[in-house]
Amino acid sequence: MTRATPEQTTMKIFTPAEANRTLPLVRSIVADILEGARELRGRTALSRDPDADEELEQVRQDILELMQEIENLGASYKDWDFKVGLVDFPARIEGKDVLLCWRSDEPEVAWYHEADRGFAGRRRIPESLLREA
Repeated sequence: MTRATPEQTTMKIFTPAEANRTLPLVRSIVADILEGARELRGRTALSRDPDADEELEQVRQDILELMQEIENLGASYKDWDFKVGLVDFPARIEGKDVLLCWRSDEPEVAWYHEADRGFAGRRRIPESLLREA
């Protein structure tokens, strides 16, 4: 099920256009993460001993591997509740290191925030950067 390779783990700085070009792959990986999380929640509720359940452990490992695939692309999975699928892409805007921010319910990467501001500090990416070829 691996989509990204370990060779892709070097620090990458994305332009908005580059981040958007990765979205088909990122969207697929995030959908698998969210589906795994739904399965994990359902199985955990039914399991007599969730800590000793081998099937649950396999689902956990699958989710971790999927999150690593996103890391291998140079981005980071940030939705620790596993509800909406949030991914950050390192970038530079106006000379500042920032994170381009995408949620799985958004059609494109169109927002960014400074690392210390998080999702609540999101701002629109300047239109001129979104039109970049």
